[in-house]
Amino acid sequence: MPTKAKLDPLLSPDGAIDHIRGPASAPVTLIEYADFECPSCLQAFNALKTMVPHFGPQLRFVFRHFPLREVHPHAELAAETAEAAGAQGKFWPMYELLFTNQQHLKEKHLLDYAAQVGLDLPRYQNEMNDHVYLQRVQEHMLGGRHLSVRATPTFYLNGVVTDVSFGLQRLHEAIDKLLLPS
Repeated sequence: MPTKAKLDPLLSPDGAIDHIRGPASAPVTLIEYADFECPSCLQAFNALKTMVPHFGPQLRFVFRHFPLREVHPHAELAAETAEAAGAQGKFWPMYELLFTNQQHLKEKHLLDYAAQVGLDLPRYQNEMNDHVYLQRVQEHMLGGRHLSVRATPTFYLNGVVTDVSFGLQRLHEAIDKLLLPS
């Protein structure tokens, strides 16, 4: 059963700092805090690949970074790479590559992925060398900590934290329930 989260401005997506798929008019907003190196996040990624299109314009999906640096040493740099790609309009293709190649997130691999998605490589390398997007990643993490995120993936459905520890089918069912006529 979903448990009530504190109503918080962080639970309202912000197009300036969030990565969003789906219309603002969608009746259901799903926010995920995730880590590109987390095996459970990879399972969620695979489930969301079918779930997000299934719900279409009724669902707005928001991705936020929560790299667990102590457990996943490459997750923060992967998050920076995703942000660098986002700055060039290629967040979602990079998101897909990072999860699809989760076992290969070292710096040399990230550069290969940047080339694969068609990033301006000199710009990418300069931004990564200067850690231009580290602050954005850390802001997502601080927001997650403020919301009491402790593990990945953590999902919020219309502002309510939703437990998926017993499987992602529960997330699908919770979305279905929110879409039922009152």
